[in-house]
Amino acid sequence: MKKMLIASLALVFALGIGNVGAASRDYISIVGSSTVYPFATVVAENFGKATGFKTPTIESTGSGGGHKLFGAGVGVEYPDITNSSRRIKKSEFDAAAANGVTEIVEVKIGYDGIVIANSNRAPLFKLSRKDIFLALAKDVPSGNVAGKTMPNPNKTWKDVNSSLPDIKIEVLGPPPTSGTRDAFVELAMEGGAKKFAWIADLKGQDKKAYKALCHTIREDGAYIEAGENDNLIVQKLDTNPDALGIFGFSFLDQNADKLQGALVDGIAPEFEAIADGSYPVSRPLFFYVKKAHVDSIPGIREYLAEFTSEKAWGDEGYLTDKGLIPMPEAERKQFRQAVENLTPLSASDL
Repeated sequence: MKKMLIASLALVFALGIGNVGAASRDYISIVGSSTVYPFATVVAENFGKATGFKTPTIESTGSGGGHKLFGAGVGVEYPDITNSSRRIKKSEFDAAAANGVTEIVEVKIGYDGIVIANSNRAPLFKLSRKDIFLALAKDVPSGNVAGKTMPNPNKTWKDVNSSLPDIKIEVLGPPPTSGTRDAFVELAMEGGAKKFAWIADLKGQDKKAYKALCHTIREDGAYIEAGENDNLIVQKLDTNPDALGIFGFSFLDQNADKLQGALVDGIAPEFEAIADGSYPVSRPLFFYVKKAHVDSIPGIREYLAEFTSEKAWGDEGYLTDKGLIPMPEAERKQFRQAVENLTPLSASDL
């Protein structure tokens, strides 16, 4: 009986239960945000060319989908890194911990703006965040009665604001699993909803009702979920000049010959405006590393060093050519040190 127990324990150890098992996978596995995807891809390509390690595999699953896969457990069957166009949620951090992912290194990589763009063959839109809320929210204020709402009746942009074009509201955007969607509803829609005083007051009275009103997108066809592939949105806008699309600044930057970004509250989505914070729909970008995998999966330390090098994410780094807005030098130094020391994120930080 004792021999059988020893044999069973040896088999468990050999299978790598509770252990990553370096020999089982010789490449880095990355999932997550479609917004961070192009940045991670170019870093991975440079890393693969410059080192003896295999080029990492990167899957665009959306931020929410990436955190779910990443936090499912420790071992070669789980991703090593997840990209995220928003900060990890406390609920995601706790779920990961419950699955044994107890040490997660947070890496902020820079900033990005969320743009509302259309074909440059169509009129340039000049929107306020209030316009965006009234165009895309499921329910909107009814008349001048505080606390009273109605299903969104607006069919055209002119219905929203008489100064806007008389064009049907048709917006292509990301699904609920997307970090871009999370950031858009928080920064743009909630930002517009708060222009109504009674909605702003609702936040302190009933936070759940406030969030539901500000963050719930209409489902009557005006907003079209276009999946996690932002390039697909770009293609559809090129063929449909009446439609608008929601995605990260980098995709606008790479398709400036076809698309134009709407002004939001009078500010154009440009590199400098996102960098200085004056563009109102901007957000930080991240990726998260599973510390338990770092010394077991070949190349993770070297990939991290490449991504956090000045030649990649610096002011003149190659990621700026892809549309990434660099962090200030002091902030880059802070996160580079966290990477070098593999400093885990604390629950108290969230």
